[in-house]
Amino acid sequence: MRGIVLKYYTKELYEEMQVYGFLSFPSSREEWEETLQSYKEYGIDYISVIRNDLEIRKPDLLKYLPKSMHPSIHNKTLMTEYPSSELKETGTQWLDNFEDRLRKIRKECVKNYKELKHKLPKNVVHLHENSLHDANVISFEYMPEKREFIMILNHLEDGKEVNVILTFTEVKDIILEDNIETALWLYDEVYIDGDYFELHVLFDSPLTDVCIKAQNLQIQKINLT
Repeated sequence: MRGIVLKYYTKELYEEMQVYGFLSFPSSREEWEETLQSYKEYGIDYISVIRNDLEIRKPDLLKYLPKSMHPSIHNKTLMTEYPSSELKETGTQWLDNFEDRLRKIRKECVKNYKELKHKLPKNVVHLHENSLHDANVISFEYMPEKREFIMILNHLEDGKEVNVILTFTEVKDIILEDNIETALWLYDEVYIDGDYFELHVLFDSPLTDVCIKAQNLQIQKINLT
């Protein structure tokens, strides 16, 4: 199991998602001016905000966007000036291609899950189909002598705050390379390996994979509100 990462919702795909979310072109110069004015009315310097965001995202922007867009990243004009027709066309094409690829990835991931769903423990099915997206890790503990891994997360369900306690039993293997306390649960994938299921989770802050190979899963929820 060592070295296994998520097959579909990879770290790289998540980074691209953030680039996708950053890249949003105005439909017209009028819309661009209206955006600037609306932020100004709230006392916000839109250009400064975007320029700072661009600097933070610069490594990923350079990594995933076409080279022809790199000059606008380096000189900090991307998204801080009304785009040229060439820049807008190139960026829009990248956005369209990414959307198409993301749809295919999601479709393939769902297909893979449906093919093995009947082999999974009931609680694993429940966990995967009731997303813990954006749940915050409160604590985690791996006990090799008991072959148990316990993770406690804080989550909002239907507007209500709950603590979710996941207890993995008969754990055969685990990949846990970073401290995930306070990390955010992003995406998960499940697989089958003989008598074991594998839960692969992508977390943010830090951006890391956790892979758990076990036979059973217990889920307990404590309502906080």
